[in-house]
Amino acid sequence: MRYTYNPSGVCSKQFIIDVEDNKIKDIKIIGGCAGNTLGISKLLQGMKIDDAIEKLKGIPCGNKGTSCPDQISKALYEIKNK
Repeated sequence: MRYTYNPSGVCSKQFIIDVEDNKIKDIKIIGGCAGNTLGISKLLQGMKIDDAIEKLKGIPCGNKGTSCPDQISKALYEIKNK
């Protein structure tokens, strides 16, 4: 199943997340720091949603109070609870 999430408070503009059998199949991150977001996307492929949420939740970026990884955890939490 494909989901779209619009993060807030970060440079990234949109996440397109493909989930299958409670695992992350693919994440495409629009905007943000290209190398970092591509790296995060590759690392999360095949990971269980709960494991990804646990690893990414609460990671800050400077003094923003959130980050792209933290916003991905919020997106995954919404997906999990649909």
